[in-house]
Order: sequence, then structure tokens, then C-alpha cells
Amino acid sequence: MAQNQSAPDATRRSERSRRAIYDAALALVAEVGYPKTTIEGIASRAGVGKQTIYRWWSSKADVLLEAFLDLSGQAAEAAAQDRPSADASPYGIPDTGDLAADLKHVLRATVDELRDPAFEAPSRALAAEGVVNEELGRRFVATLLEPQLQLYVDRLRSAQEAGDVRPDLDPRIALELFVSPLAQRWLQYTGPITYEYTDTLVDYALNGLAPR
Repeated sequence: MAQNQSAPDATRRSERSRRAIYDAALALVAEVGYPKTTIEGIASRAGVGKQTIYRWWSSKADVLLEAFLDLSGQAAEAAAQDRPSADASPYGIPDTGDLAADLKHVLRATVDELRDPAFEAPSRALAAEGVVNEELGRRFVATLLEPQLQLYVDRLRSAQEAGDVRPDLDPRIALELFVSPLAQRWLQYTGPITYEYTDTLVDYALNGLAPR
């Protein structure tokens, strides 16, 4: 009987440790930047042994990228609760048949995420390091950014099939009409990040994407 109880207890301890490591890594990189973030520092802040981290991850980059995936997953699940459609999946852009409304909905959720201190500070730290650290930058894009962009590609392709967007457009390029300006404004502080701004980006983009 004791053996049957030990496995769940060990699982719960592992999950608590993993969660503490995620939180410590994100907090530390926000406070001191990526170069000064170390496995030792993460372990100390999380209250775990260094070997616990090395048992699960091989580098601080692996820890941070997984922590960001977890953070993004939590944000996606929270956004899904307010989704104006029957689509229950947290990972995707809703397809209600109204492309503008669907894009505005997901971009408003992105605005909330970008303005959330829990996401913004560590995200800026990693984004800044990715500019000068090519390997980290490529991993950041491949692991975190590209899967999110693919969701826009999928939604735009659906709109093409419905006749709402010109069939000759490349969705991967088209999505940059509203995603890239938002990212630039956020990274460079060139203007406020608001719902009104992202709604306008969608309106401008779709007016140019409408069938001829």
C-alpha cells in the first residue's frame, strides 16, 4: 500500500519542483538578463539542488524555453475561456467565419500577454539577448515564435478556402501585416499597445487582403 502512495507523492514533488524552477528562471532572467542567469542561480532561487535541474535540462536555455512554453500555454488556456466560439482548443485562432473578429480577438489576447509583467519582463530579456546571441535567437524563434505564427497561417488559409482572402496571397507573408507592427511597437516602445491599435492593424490589413 505504501508503494502505491509513493508514486503520486513523488510526482507531486517533481511537479512542485518543476514549477518552482520555471518561476525562478523567468524571474531571474527578467532581473539580471540572460548572460547573468545561471543554473546555480535558478537552483538557489527555486530551492532545489543544481543536479535536479541538470536531471531534466542540459542548459539554462532549455530551462528558459520550456518555462516560456509553459507560460504561453497558461496564457492560451486563459484566452480560450473568453473565446467567442465553440472551439475549445486553447491552441489556435478561432474560426467563427468572421476573419476580422477572429484576428482581433487573438491580437487583443496578445496585447494582454505583452502587457502582463509576468510575461513582458522575461520576454524582453530573451528577445534582447536573441539579437546578439544568434543560437539563442534561432531557438527562440523555432521553439516559441514559429508555432504561434503557424496558427495565423492556418486561419488565413481557411479564409482563403472560404473566399474571404485572395487565393494568390502567401499567408506567411500576409500575417506580418498585423503581427510585425505590433512586435516592433512593443520591442521599441514606438507607441502604446492597445486593443484599438491591434483592431486598426487588422482593419488596414484586411482592406488590402480583400478579394479583387
